[in-house]
Amino acid sequence: MIISASRRTDIPAFYSDWLIERIKERCVHVKNPFNPDQISKISLEPNDVDCIVFWSKNPKPMLDKLEFLNEYTYYFQFTINPYNSDIERNLPPKSEIIETFKKLSDKISAQKVIWRYDPVLLNAKYTVQYHIEKFNEMAYQLKGYTEKIIFSYIDFYKKIAENLKANGITEATTEQKLILAENFSISAKENNLSIATCAENIDLSQYNIKHAKCIDDELIAKLTGHDLSIKKDKNQRLECGCVASRDIGEYNTCLNGCIYCYAGSFAAGAV
Repeated sequence: MIISASRRTDIPAFYSDWLIERIKERCVHVKNPFNPDQISKISLEPNDVDCIVFWSKNPKPMLDKLEFLNEYTYYFQFTINPYNSDIERNLPPKSEIIETFKKLSDKISAQKVIWRYDPVLLNAKYTVQYHIEKFNEMAYQLKGYTEKIIFSYIDFYKKIAENLKANGITEATTEQKLILAENFSISAKENNLSIATCAENIDLSQYNIKHAKCIDDELIAKLTGHDLSIKKDKNQRLECGCVASRDIGEYNTCLNGCIYCYAGSFAAGAV
């Protein structure tokens, strides 16, 4: 069993103490997001958990708690985007986040910290050229601290469409996507990074860009030393390559305040 912690909220940033208590108790109770009265008990016994995949924009609170994870295989999907507080309202300065990334990598290895540049959104301020320049800067700063970059283009989910339009955000054209992909690929290669997209149906193989598995059975097999027999996650979008996992987070509990997030109250227009 793979634990996802979490697509629904930023557990490392805001609920690391809660997580460690659940680790100590060896189980966690999780509400069904579509039926809150249905609660599942999920084992956190090390023998039952093949891997924990953490998702975070600021896992700094986890840095002094990693010893509690010694019995587990785990890795981080760590998002660093080039946006300011108009888009990601409550995040620390980028310099601090990048320093956290480096410290985490030093503690657990570059292989276990994957950089996410996600989502790529465009408006009058955050242009194609802006993304190319910022991506290149970040890739250079993170060189040696990660082995992989995963990116995606913004999806206009109904829940967040009003927020996006209010900020002048438009869907990228195919031409813009290709220009970004080509430049991201060049930068990734220059900084010794493999590069892949998250849940995108566009073919970018001409730029040596693959389709990612963010919850990745192949990576987990490398980390654990044994193969897994886990099917694709049927609860995710068709374009998503992730294998099945159990998510232990809860929607509407993330405090990062990103206007593009589908998982929280900010996505519904709250400020």
